[in-house]
Amino acid sequence: MVDKKEGKAEEGNAQDRTVKLLEELVKWTKFSSMPGVRKTLLDILKDDERKLVYQLSDGKGSVEIAKMSGVGASTIPEWWKTWNKAGITEAIPVKGGERAKRIFSLEDFGIDVPKMKKVNNTEKPTIAQSEPTSNETVEEKKNE
Repeated sequence: MVDKKEGKAEEGNAQDRTVKLLEELVKWTKFSSMPGVRKTLLDILKDDERKLVYQLSDGKGSVEIAKMSGVGASTIPEWWKTWNKAGITEAIPVKGGERAKRIFSLEDFGIDVPKMKKVNNTEKPTIAQSEPTSNETVEEKKNE
């Protein structure tokens, strides 16, 4: 007959093995899903503005994200609805509506997050522009 201590030890070992197997399964599932998730993110987040707003969508309000990204505050909830349906954000109910929280970090998938630069204290932040192309002059870039 197995005493109670020995029975509990065997039960604990079985639970430990189950947890280890589940952790291993989660790792492999994440690994095998990464290419598909990356493709989905790139397909949906077609431009730098969407990428930036997506990355900032961590429960903040649309007005706050609009100030940080330069995207209109009324546009952001529309994007959130699309992203919720696509499964790349989750809806967070708040008084007066919903916000969104991103499911993935773009950086985890090797997707560059656009950097913002503030022109000066009186202007809203904008997405940092790339260097001038061969067809543009530095002066043209300054006048944008």
